[in-house]
Amino acid sequence: MNKLKIAIQKSGRLNEDSLKILKECGISISNGLDQLKATVPNFPMEIMYLRNSDIPQYLKDGVVDIAIIGENVLIEKGNSISILEKLNFSKCKVSIAAPENFEYKSIKDLEGKKIATSYPNTLNAYLKDKGVTADLHQISGSVEIAPNIGLADAICDIVSSGSTLFKNNLKEVEVMFQSQAVLAVSPLLSKNKEGTLKRLRFRIQSVLKARKSRYILMNAPNEKINAIIKVLPGMRSPTVLPLAEEGWSSIHTVIEKDKFWDVIDELKIMGAEGILVVPIEKMVI
Repeated sequence: MNKLKIAIQKSGRLNEDSLKILKECGISISNGLDQLKATVPNFPMEIMYLRNSDIPQYLKDGVVDIAIIGENVLIEKGNSISILEKLNFSKCKVSIAAPENFEYKSIKDLEGKKIATSYPNTLNAYLKDKGVTADLHQISGSVEIAPNIGLADAICDIVSSGSTLFKNNLKEVEVMFQSQAVLAVSPLLSKNKEGTLKRLRFRIQSVLKARKSRYILMNAPNEKINAIIKVLPGMRSPTVLPLAEEGWSSIHTVIEKDKFWDVIDELKIMGAEGILVVPIEKMVI
């Protein structure tokens, strides 16, 4: 059987999160320290650890079939590569930042300025769309120091917490786009691997759905059940089971994690008691 070749970042936070989601998909990874390739004994897959910036080209060339990669890297280097799933981790922004004393009112204030960046293609397209012409300086690392050493008037880089900007006396002046980890596919994926990819996507979707959901159990008087069910955003229909105490039932359902507190507040008002919330490991739909 032809193995599906997946690329992930060689090291760093994206590497850790990528391995975590694969393991949650039931994929066992066998590799030693500093290996560039890992075998998977329980799934037709081979894992390749690559530099993040190299992954788009490997996808284009068909050296790897799929990859877990930052959306920002694909926008910069892999605009012909399709995204199969957004994975909801390793989130960041690609932003323009300038020194604290830079009087910034609009993107037009960057006209004719020198901007240092690791994302020249992305920045050039953004400025062109805004009708701004600037002098771009491509830097492979430590972009944030460029204004302090007189190399640039502003920078364009990824921003997570903003602490690096703060430490270098920079302020975010323009958010170009939001980015997160994605599952990307090579345009040269062979037909005989599509079934394996479909199986992997199903597992990933099940894990992502579980991460966003919570299993909730509560007790309620029978006369309140219909009203409670109306506010529960369940999968299809809540499960209602009679309790040993006459006139009371136990209601079970699944709710989205982001809606949890709003729903809980309503349930308490309606008479629900003994509310339990349980994480979901997998959610097969």
